[in-house]
Amino acid sequence: MAETEKSIEEINERIEDGSVRVVTADRMSEIVRELGAEEAAKEVDVVTTGTFGPMCSSGVFINFGHADPPIKMQRVWLNDVEAYTGIAAVDAYLGAAQLSEDKATEYGGGYVIEDLVAGKPIEIKAIGYGTDCYPRKEIETTITLDDLNQAVMLNPRNAYQRYASATNSTDRTLYTYMGTLLPDYRNVNYSGAGALSPLFNDLDFETIGAGTRIFLCGAKGYVVGMGTQHDPVDRFGTLMVAGDLKEMSAEFLKGATFYGYGVTLYVGLGIPIPVLNKGIAKKTAISDADIVTEVIDYGVCRRERPVVREVTYEELKSGIIEIEGKEVPTSPLSSFYMAKKVAEELTSRIERGEFLLSQPVERLPRDTVFKPMKETKGLPLVKDMMIREVKTISERASIAEAAKLIMETQSTHIPVISGDGKLVGIVTAWDISTAVAKRHEGLAEIMTRKVITADSAEPLELVIRKLERYNISALPVTDGNGKVIGMVTSDEISKLIGKRKRWQWKLRI
Repeated sequence: MAETEKSIEEINERIEDGSVRVVTADRMSEIVRELGAEEAAKEVDVVTTGTFGPMCSSGVFINFGHADPPIKMQRVWLNDVEAYTGIAAVDAYLGAAQLSEDKATEYGGGYVIEDLVAGKPIEIKAIGYGTDCYPRKEIETTITLDDLNQAVMLNPRNAYQRYASATNSTDRTLYTYMGTLLPDYRNVNYSGAGALSPLFNDLDFETIGAGTRIFLCGAKGYVVGMGTQHDPVDRFGTLMVAGDLKEMSAEFLKGATFYGYGVTLYVGLGIPIPVLNKGIAKKTAISDADIVTEVIDYGVCRRERPVVREVTYEELKSGIIEIEGKEVPTSPLSSFYMAKKVAEELTSRIERGEFLLSQPVERLPRDTVFKPMKETKGLPLVKDMMIREVKTISERASIAEAAKLIMETQSTHIPVISGDGKLVGIVTAWDISTAVAKRHEGLAEIMTRKVITADSAEPLELVIRKLERYNISALPVTDGNGKVIGMVTSDEISKLIGKRKRWQWKLRI
């Protein structure tokens, strides 16, 4: 018996005559398991996928039209959110992750885009430098989406094939683009639509490529090509997509804020997969149990964060996974309800003959990898400027002994060590003054036991962030065994920064 072979043209004919057979991707694994890939290819013409999650790399190209007299917008703000204007006189690109200048991380580009689609008025402010053909230097007005000549959503990176999930090994809460991560591995956050994920249903990009028609936030959109950071070798493929903002629905795009991090845009994106043969039928039968990703420790602020464990989307969706023998709750950042709604809406439009499939004009590359940034000037590290000769004191010492050591060393911070030489606390000149006033005798009574430390290989920039966050002026540097090997202070950092500024000034002269 000859294997089933269909073309996109044949499937489009079935869409137009109403005989097309469409299923959502989460049902396909059951159909293939029951019928086999060959029979499933005969029974199903289109598999619809969907995802609805935070996609920071999104935005809109806008044309405002010319004012009278005209202005060349040097800078422009929409509801106090700045858009990029370095493309033409009255064109701008508004990024979803751009923050408001007066509301900090509470409002930004994602909300402006949602407000535009919802028909709300947007306050526009712009300034220019004035030319003979564009004499105006400033303008303030109010617009709605209908007032714009064009508003084209162009998202550089959407629809990640999968996402790494995130956890936190440190003893403090972290606020990240993966949401709020509680201390000591107390939660895991993850994103992506699992079995509904568009790119996991077309692993080899046989049907998804440049020119593929997609569902984008309620409108018909298109795949422009590979997205930024496209890394199919590691199963992190991405798409660059475009669509007309004026045709979109606020139901399928939402501005959102991640507390302590910033603003994003939730994007509803769905792609129809034409089932041309049994090979494609088999690939669209992928299940949550088949999709593996990593749990990454975001407590380590490096480009290459450590992998805590591998996990399937089935495990993540169960709500509990195990880390180091403990049950840890998992939470999705994406909405599975809305992802399914995207796939179902796309199914309905195809069945009603309102959405035809398109042949890609070019396949997406399958061999690209995401490379790190090339850095020609390395950040200074803690080991490059830490004080190496550091006096320590025993936790059994008296207040008087600590006061004497502070006087001798002219240091305002003394690390306190245990009998085996490990850091157990820190005492400051202020602690000593307070202890004398309150007539304490033992050092153990007054020292700070929860000590913020630095690693010798840590970039100095991260140490500065620690000093600012905890409002402290010095950090002990410890080795892997908890022993003190140095000290980094705000005074030493200030000296280093001052030297670098003077050196840069000399170069300019």
